Amino acid sequence: MKNITVIGAGTMGNGIAHVFAQHNFKVTLVDISEKALENGIKTIRRNLDRMVQKETLSEEQLKSTLDNLTTSTDLQNAAANADLVVEAASENLDIKLNIFKDLDNICPPDTILATNTSSISITQIGAVTQRPDKVIGMHFMNPVPIMKLVEIIRGYSTSDTTANTIMELSLNLGKTPTEVNDYPGFVSNRILMPMINEAIETLYNGVAGVEEIDTVMKLGMAHPMGPLQLADFIGLDVCLSILHVLYDGFKNPKYAPCPLLTNMVMAGKLGVKSGEGFYDYSESRKAEKVASQFKRA
Repeated sequence: MKNITVIGAGTMGNGIAHVFAQHNFKVTLVDISEKALENGIKTIRRNLDRMVQKETLSEEQLKSTLDNLTTSTDLQNAAANADLVVEAASENLDIKLNIFKDLDNICPPDTILATNTSSISITQIGAVTQRPDKVIGMHFMNPVPIMKLVEIIRGYSTSDTTANTIMELSLNLGKTPTEVNDYPGFVSNRILMPMINEAIETLYNGVAGVEEIDTVMKLGMAHPMGPLQLADFIGLDVCLSILHVLYDGFKNPKYAPCPLLTNMVMAGKLGVKSGEGFYDYSESRKAEKVASQFKRA
């Protein structure tokens, strides 16, 4: 298994492509947008440069990683000879189902089709293909080059051969694969998203402010990042989508999204990627912080 196709050049997709390329796989990064591909490669290059500066990667390894990467907007050509395809497109069921239908027609019969979905049923995705035994969940954590966990999710029809291959492959990437069953949210988001949603409810009910809630969880529970800051980092729209999947899947009111989260997403306050969520990430805010530092000095 040497030829890897990664679909989606966003945060997760470029991170997954980075890790495979760094471990000597030939990787084609695919997106419908040339601009997204350019930004994805820039991000990979920036992260590699940072690794060189920290002396965790040599200049030779940086060059070989970049040499292992190609980009394409043509899924037909990019996936035609792939041994493995990892889909990292938007967390949207219809988009994923359409991609997997196309992949099933494009890819050789032995190609394994993996999805980086953080909540959507692997069984449902596999069912739209003629190879459900070769469809599997491969849920990387963000930031992909740093985080060790890969949540491996079998669909109802995923074969032992496919699961074992992906477990071994994850180990070869320097990751720690952990196999879980195919239920909404799997393990990671079934636990994480209700916590984030409860933090938003706590803010919504006026119990405490944003920084106070995050401080309690960071200092009191030893979390490296508070739940509201983490929600901004994930993307509030992604959090909302996952909560909808959980609520629809379990029909349990504890998974119902907080109205504040719903309103923020409708208002376009999506977190880091939009420049504002529970915190302000805009350029003007950054300038204010720099100015205040100079004043204190």
